[in-house]
Parts: sequence; C-alpha cells; structure tokens
Amino acid sequence: MVRTMDGISYYDLRHVTGEVTHIDIDNGVVESAGTSFFNKAVLRVLVKSGWGILQLDNYTPCTGTKFEDLLQKAARLAMVTEEKVVLGDAPRGILPVPPLKEDPRDVDIEEKSRLLSLVEQSAAGDGIVNRRANYIEKDEHVRFSDSSGNEYEYRMMRSGFNVLAVASRNGNVQMGYEREHTIHGFNLRHQEDVGRKAAGVAVSLLDAVIPKGGKMQAVLDPELAGVFAHEAVGHASEGDLIHEGNSVLGGRIGERIGNDYLTIIDDPTLPEFGFDPVDAEGVAVERTEIIRKGIISSYLHTRESLAAVGNGKPGHARAMAGEPPLVRMSNTFIEAGDSTEEEIFAECKNGIFLKGSRGGQVDPGRGVFQFNAEYGYLVENGECTTMVRDVSLSGDILTTLHKIALCGNKRTMSPGYCGKGGQSVPVSDGGPFILLCDAVVGGSGVD
Repeated sequence: MVRTMDGISYYDLRHVTGEVTHIDIDNGVVESAGTSFFNKAVLRVLVKSGWGILQLDNYTPCTGTKFEDLLQKAARLAMVTEEKVVLGDAPRGILPVPPLKEDPRDVDIEEKSRLLSLVEQSAAGDGIVNRRANYIEKDEHVRFSDSSGNEYEYRMMRSGFNVLAVASRNGNVQMGYEREHTIHGFNLRHQEDVGRKAAGVAVSLLDAVIPKGGKMQAVLDPELAGVFAHEAVGHASEGDLIHEGNSVLGGRIGERIGNDYLTIIDDPTLPEFGFDPVDAEGVAVERTEIIRKGIISSYLHTRESLAAVGNGKPGHARAMAGEPPLVRMSNTFIEAGDSTEEEIFAECKNGIFLKGSRGGQVDPGRGVFQFNAEYGYLVENGECTTMVRDVSLSGDILTTLHKIALCGNKRTMSPGYCGKGGQSVPVSDGGPFILLCDAVVGGSGVD
C-alpha cells in the first residue's frame, strides 16, 4: 500500500480478472461456443477538485514508483465538481461466498452444449416456428485495496441459461421466454421442463385475448411484484438520484406511503443472484429496509451519496469489471405478508391476474411507471378464467403503493440484470402475490 500523496485525500483500486463462457443455439444449430478472458482494473483518486478515474486493461499489480505514477495520472484526470466530495463512514467486513453445488468449470464445453441443446429441443412442438437458447457463466476474481488500508479479495461464479420459443398462426406471432440463473453452481442438468414451459406459453398466447383496459382489481404474481419493487421503488431510493433531486422519494424519510404490512427491502447478503460479499467500495453489505411497515425508512448509498444525503446506509456500491462504482440494487423484494394465495384471489373477486414481465419504463423523478406483463388471466368470482395478452400496468408510484391491499405469505425471487450508467449488474427481485386495488391496466380499451 502506498501512502496518500500530496493533493490526494483518498484512493481505491478494484481489480477484476476472470473468464466468460457462452453458448448460443438457434433452431438446433450451435451458432457460437467459447471462453474469453478479461483483466480490468479501475483506480479512483479523490483530489480537491473531485474524482479522477483511471481505467486499466490487462492491469499488472505494481507498487512503489510505478503505482505512484498511476495515482498522479488518475489525479490529472480529475473533473472539477461544483461541491466538495465527502465520503461517509465505511464499515468493513466481507461475507463468505456461498459454496457451489457443482462447479461449472468442472464441466467441459461439449457437455454444456449437449445439455443446452436438450433444453432448446424441448421447446419444439406444434405451432413453434423458432427456438433459441443461450448459456453464460462468469468467473470473477475480485481484489480491492484503498488508501485507508482496507483490502479484500474473493472469487464469484455466476451461471445460467435462457430459452426462447416463438409460435405463429395466421400472422399472429407470440413468444414464450424462460430464464434460470444462479450463484450456486452448474444448473443445466435436467432442465427440459423449462423449454417446454416456454413453448407452452407461446402456443397458449396464440389463443389469448386482449383485455379491455381501465381501473380494476389486479393480482400481481411474485415476478411482476418484484419488478415493481425494483423499478418503481428501488431506483427511486438510490442515493445519487435523491441527491440530484430526481426521485419522488426524496425528502420523505419517515413519511407513510403504504399500508403497515408493506415492507420493501434491498439485501445484498441474500444468497440470490444479486448477492455480493462486499460492495465495490470495500464496504460491508447489509439488509436495508427501504420501506418498513408502509413508512420510508432508508435510502441506498455509496459512501459519497451517504455523506451528501444521509438517511440510509452505505454498502450499495456496485460496478462492472473496470468501471467506477454506482449506487445500485442487489436483491430487492416486497416482504411476504400473511395472506394465502387463495385469500388474495377471493378478495380480488373480479379483475385481472398479471404474470411475468416484458419490460417497461419508470421515471423516478416524476414518480410514474408503466410495465408490460408477459401474460395474464381474467379473474371472475375469485377464479382465473380467460388467458389475456398485450396487457400492461401503469400508474403513479406513491398512489400505487397505497393501493397494495394484501401481500401473500410466500416470497419468490427471479434473477436478472439491471442497467444503469452504461453498466449492467446481476440482480434478483421478487415478492409474494399481491393485490392491487384500482390498478390502471392497459389493454384494447385504453387509447
């Protein structure tokens, strides 16, 4: 470790090496399969004028004069900021990485391709006109050090696959898409049911109807409930957006914005796809209750946003290899309540059941959102009946939070990736089944 140099009040270095294996299969043909290696580092230097960021490819660890030269080079890149950068407290600590049930590195690429082919082939069938499957695994070795003497390193493996099935009939084209990603090891064995599910959804959607839109009772499945928690609440709680004045949740700590059984959490310690043993600034991670019993209780922070905004905890800095850290979510979810699935549908009575997600948009500053469900069902007398497609959910974040009337008693998480600032990081989001009153549902009846 090099002493802090004149004019430099703080620095940190995050060095990530590893390899990525990918396989792509399109309609029975292996289009690509291979492994690539990476070696990236990012050096951050804090000087009077602000941060200097130096991104390094094929970095070789160095000390002494060579490292001092890198520090000075980074310092010369510092951008002048309008306000002084202050860093909040940085509690230290690193969690153990969950053990792998089966190490993907012990399975050769030919076997991986064979198993992925089984998944892709399982999506074939009457009405299916196109199939695609892909597999990816990333092995990362992360090393971190800073000018305060904080050092850590860990190794992390993430792997998983996606399968897509497209059905067509008389010009009507529909899609079924499934994904399975994990931090717990190789997960391609005996997964043909996932391909069959994707195909089944695609074919069923050919006969689904487009519902009439409007305000109605809506049941959200755990995946869509998780998307709402992540997009509408999680992003709005990120400390950089709060500091910039671009969040509807800014200045609302201690304010009630939901029923007392509504709790929304971001938890990097949870052994799900968004798990991190320590954050990208070397700060210990911990569970953060963004909303606790209907009341806004905490924001998500890096050290910088914590000092600027307060009302929260650090430990939410995340970054791709070779990129500077940003305030990011990890595992974001609505906490389970005490209602059964049957009770939720019975209370819904007549309305709609929305399943899965096909993306959408959220504006944290204005506090509005619009999500597209993968598909759904009409709910009549508490029972699911006709399948529906091309259906969306939209509304005002604060109003919608007050409309969450029931939370189911079982939480389910779904893996994915979240993009922000040009970076994409692994996340999970989820929740229980939830009941929304007066939900704004889009369909053929909405212009």
